[in-house]
Amino acid sequence: VQLQASGGGLVQAGGSLRLSCAPSGRTFSSYAVGWFRQTPGKEREFVAGISRSAGSTYYADSVKGRFTISRDNAKNTVYLQMNSLKPEDTAVYYCAATPILTNDPLKYLYWGQGTLVTVSS
Repeated sequence: VQLQASGGGLVQAGGSLRLSCAPSGRTFSSYAVGWFRQTPGKEREFVAGISRSAGSTYYADSVKGRFTISRDNAKNTVYLQMNSLKPEDTAVYYCAATPILTNDPLKYLYWGQGTLVTVSS
């Protein structure tokens, strides 16, 4: 499964962006999906995840109340709505797929190529 993440860009602090993640060549509905982010010199960090049916979501404490993960299985797409962005949210954001929702990046089988989010102060 190849994943395509999109929607990154440059935004001012306090602004919003919506990231999208879609697979190519396969349906998404049988996988939980997570968003991770990474900055140079740091480990990849879990941001948010959503179960296969969208019945469960899971957020890192640093983004709770600001980010919302959702999925539209009919459109085969997972979204990450990011509001009240802060400069410390600047990172490359990756989406990934796994059989069961988890915050452990080692449990994710498929990864997208990443999309850069830059938040200016």
